[in-house]
Amino acid sequence: MKAVWNNTIIAESNETLVVENNHYFPAESIKKEYFKTSDTHTSCPWKGMASYYTVEVNGKQNPDAAWYYPEVSELAKGIKGRVAFWKGVSLEQ
Repeated sequence: MKAVWNNTIIAESNETLVVENNHYFPAESIKKEYFKTSDTHTSCPWKGMASYYTVEVNGKQNPDAAWYYPEVSELAKGIKGRVAFWKGVSLEQ
């Protein structure tokens, strides 16, 4: 599976985990040069507190386009150390 934004592959893995229709990529599969830490946080009742990354490719930014859970609940332990995408990031086989 590939995560693509602004015609650039920003993550690639054959080991994604699908939870609630979102592909969670292993953190080591993201291309870190395209990710900047965001101050945004949201709360999920069963997963915990999410943190976000802004994706930046070729001078264009996609604020909060990727999220992850630094600490997860026992129910969501499978997504610990994984990153998911939205906001125009396309997923391709």
